[in-house]
Amino acid sequence: MTRARRRQGGGFFKDVSRYFERAAHHTDFSPGLLEQVRACNGVYRIRFPVEREDGEIEVVEAYRVEHSHHRLPTKGGIRFSPDLDQDEVMALAALMTFKCALVDVPFGGAKGGIRINPHGVTERFRERVTRRYTAELVKKNFIGPSLDVPAPDYGTSEREMAWIADTFQALNPTQLDSYACVTGKPISLHGVPGRREATGLGVFYGIREAMSIAEDMRSLGLEPGLAGKRVALQGLGNVGYHAAHFAQVEGDAVIVGIAEIEGAIHAPDGLDVEEVLRHRRETGSILDFPGARNLAAPEEVLELDCDVLIPAALEAQITRENASRVQARIVAEGANGPVDPDGEKILLERGVFLIPDIFLNSGGVTVSYFEWVKNLSHISFARMTKRQQEITNRRFIEVMEEVPWRNFSPSQRALLVEGPREIDFVRTALEETLTIAYHNIHDAWKQQPLPDLRTAAFYFAIQKVAGSYLHQGIFP
Repeated sequence: MTRARRRQGGGFFKDVSRYFERAAHHTDFSPGLLEQVRACNGVYRIRFPVEREDGEIEVVEAYRVEHSHHRLPTKGGIRFSPDLDQDEVMALAALMTFKCALVDVPFGGAKGGIRINPHGVTERFRERVTRRYTAELVKKNFIGPSLDVPAPDYGTSEREMAWIADTFQALNPTQLDSYACVTGKPISLHGVPGRREATGLGVFYGIREAMSIAEDMRSLGLEPGLAGKRVALQGLGNVGYHAAHFAQVEGDAVIVGIAEIEGAIHAPDGLDVEEVLRHRRETGSILDFPGARNLAAPEEVLELDCDVLIPAALEAQITRENASRVQARIVAEGANGPVDPDGEKILLERGVFLIPDIFLNSGGVTVSYFEWVKNLSHISFARMTKRQQEITNRRFIEVMEEVPWRNFSPSQRALLVEGPREIDFVRTALEETLTIAYHNIHDAWKQQPLPDLRTAAFYFAIQKVAGSYLHQGIFP
């Protein structure tokens, strides 16, 4: 799982621009407006010194890119990676703009990152780097509840978001909405339930919705629905694990292959995702899992015989080098850019159904939007409604029980009376958002018509972003 292939054929941002131009060709917008939609509006490259544990000074390179200001604040994660460069951050920021437009959340796209190995530094060093990075963003107005709102990404988690929130609040002590400066925070620090699993759960919802359309599935020789389908997974991190977990537990799919950085395993009769994760915690590796065979290399999971392949690790995993060997009938992009343009061309020519990343992994930003709204309103979603809903449910049951033959057991009564929790609001809203977004893309694909789902997704997003500029009167 390496990024090396991407750099052999050009930059990641160049790839995103190719997808953009392919969709923009089908619109009626002027070249100037399309260039504004395509270009990154702001790029901030920072270098700052941080003291290591041994007392030596290390100069750290970091970035924050704001791709589009058609809506504010901008929104996008922060990743820690030793391979990070400006091109990658620009590409991810651009993808964020189009993701936000697809799921109709009021953000422009942004992305940030720090060029360090997240697994090769101490926790104290990570904290110092994160807090210094936050302070640098504050200096240039690249962070704030109404300006730019980061979130977790590859190599970061709730812990780093808590440090960012604390640093921002310390530097802005009179800011009433300071906790809305970042999302993906711990629940105890005004986060929202369901944010941790949101991207992976969104991947599951998106795949399930796509596979519910009988006409599309039968053209692939598949029956509609995810149940019983063989799924191979690349990446058992936050996104991959939750996508596989929900596919197995709620979708009744069969997980036949899993790859991680140390290797890959295959079991045609299925793998228990929880047991694989437990095995990895105990041994440090997914290899030698009981009942599975080890594959020679992690990349081999991409070529397994399966119905659905979910690349949920890094970009440029399916390219011209291996796309002809992919046996999956559906490739569902759980990661950002796991299929490059050359690889995509080969897959589409072979009739593979490709569900694009700018739709499929938009669950994270969707639930981040819910957290941001919660922080601005200073109240949880359930607090104003849960008790009233329980009272209404209880009254309904009492009326039902007036019928002589209709009585509920204590357990049935408790189940029917219980009002929705905050996580229930979050998950149902996420499911509704992804469902609507998929059908918007699917309708554009079929009605325009457009060549594929990715072009349809970019087309729909361009319409939304360019329309915002026009309605603001920026381009009369």
